[in-house]
Amino acid sequence: MSEDVRKLVGDNICEQRAKLKISQEELASRAGVHCTYIGGVERGERNVSLINIVAIARALGVPPADLLSGIR
Repeated sequence: MSEDVRKLVGDNICEQRAKLKISQEELASRAGVHCTYIGGVERGERNVSLINIVAIARALGVPPADLLSGIR
């Protein structure tokens, strides 16, 4: 189950990033994290902390809840 949740969050982040037409590197810079971290998150390999969810959401200009969309 946790793997599916990580992938869902990663997909949501990737979708929001694509809407802004920015690279993983640009998102990482805006969020204050390393670009390899964003790649791992989007692939569902990383267990994202609440602090990083908020930082990434702010960098994307969306509410953090948007990144958790679809989780039941």
